[in-house]
Amino acid sequence: MELKMCTESDLQRDRRSATDSSEAFQRLQSILHTLRSQCPWDRQQTLKSLRYLTIEEVHELSEAIVEIENAKSETAPANPSTPAALSSDLHHSPLTTNLKKELGDLAMHILFYCMIAEEQGLFTTADVYNAISDKLIDRHPFIYHQADYHGESWEQLKMREGRKNVLEGVPRTLPSLIKAVRIQEKVNGMHPAENKRLNAEGETQSSTEGEISPHNDSRLSPLTSHLPTSLTEEEFGDLIFALVGWGLQHGLNADDALSGANLRFCQAHSAVLS
Repeated sequence: MELKMCTESDLQRDRRSATDSSEAFQRLQSILHTLRSQCPWDRQQTLKSLRYLTIEEVHELSEAIVEIENAKSETAPANPSTPAALSSDLHHSPLTTNLKKELGDLAMHILFYCMIAEEQGLFTTADVYNAISDKLIDRHPFIYHQADYHGESWEQLKMREGRKNVLEGVPRTLPSLIKAVRIQEKVNGMHPAENKRLNAEGETQSSTEGEISPHNDSRLSPLTSHLPTSLTEEEFGDLIFALVGWGLQHGLNADDALSGANLRFCQAHSAVLS
């Protein structure tokens, strides 16, 4: 089979034609099909071979988001009149260019997975986008199916899908700190109106805010009693950083310790939260 090679003029004309999201999406699909058929590296990729590369791309995107949000905080006017005013100075910033690039890398990976799955007869690209559309509709009955909505929280709506436990969807390999945040958010999300919560050992803790919080754990009261009633994100980060350092001085690895706490929490609540 004779392969048609793209010229520079073809690429420039293609770039100019992609003036909206639909055209740009189709352009990327076309390029990936060309690479899949003509590039030796792209031809040999599988779902498995792309997996660890996608993990790297997600972390690169995470860093790009943190960098641009930090820049927005540093350059924000005292009282911006509109959200656009907050980021207008960053429109042509290298940080914005980098965020756009990292989002594109992840979008490419998703389409690449879809292409490989189509080749293997698993599902189509349309199946993937229809599946997420269906999920969003089902997760928002207060908008799309108001007669079927009875005031359930987000996590309660997800339980309609057949999950046995609210923690079931949390990846086992999630970084320990992110996992600690997510499992506590999910537990709180099941019963947001209640003012009783459980600690990692399953003991009931009282909460005036209806949340799992270090301030509600009696073991931390000697520390939290010396803290202000509210902390900024920066102050909270410094406190966590200092606590990690304290652990190192006492031969304790914060990541290992938190991973263990996460495991105990999930085991203690697996039956209670189902």
